Amino acid sequence: MHKKRLTERDICTKLITPAIEKAGWNIKKQVREEVFFTDGRVIVQGSIHTRGKRKRADYIAYYKNEIPSAIIEAKDNKKAVGAGMQQALEYADILQLPFVFTSNGDSFVFHDKTNDLEIEKEISLDSFPSPDELWSKYLKYKGLEDPEKKKIVEQDYPISEGGMSPRYYQANAVNHTIEAIANGQKRILLVISDRNDGHSKGNQGHLQYGLLWSTYLYLFLEARNHGWFSSSL
Repeated sequence: MHKKRLTERDICTKLITPAIEKAGWNIKKQVREEVFFTDGRVIVQGSIHTRGKRKRADYIAYYKNEIPSAIIEAKDNKKAVGAGMQQALEYADILQLPFVFTSNGDSFVFHDKTNDLEIEKEISLDSFPSPDELWSKYLKYKGLEDPEKKKIVEQDYPISEGGMSPRYYQANAVNHTIEAIANGQKRILLVISDRNDGHSKGNQGHLQYGLLWSTYLYLFLEARNHGWFSSSL
């Protein structure tokens, strides 16, 4: 097999996905491929409007449902192993992910925002970190290593009956709020709105808001159980 002749999709299928799976990631439950996570910027010209290019990640790896951990960008083998890093970092900033990987099938470049001493390094295909490795690094970075704090942030995410998932910015808001609760923050304002573009109307909208309502209920119960309500709130 001559790597230079492989397409980017071949590189993913034959080299990157097997490396991720070998590291202990459940491909069916923890890894999504070719993920469109934005709908594209709205462009208005007079009375006509259209959308720009949607942003798509080659891979997003999740520690648990709706708790993303890393983004992985792939390139064909004619390009350098770190060729997709600038794009991957842009996506990671949008998704607020600390771990970024790029690969051309030879190895990985690992960009680790939690490590000030060595932010970026090249690692072999066999050295891709496991889910627990990345999660442990993240917990340490966020000061969430205490067992009680871990118990809160590792709580299973509510899943709607219709299989709807929150948009990335909604998941970010909820996840950061739960982390704030775990770290003992007692005053939290969580505001989440949805678009009014037709896609969230009807049954889909009800399912999505049902998911968010389940999350709000969880946050309310956590606050009540910790005695965080007061007359000044």
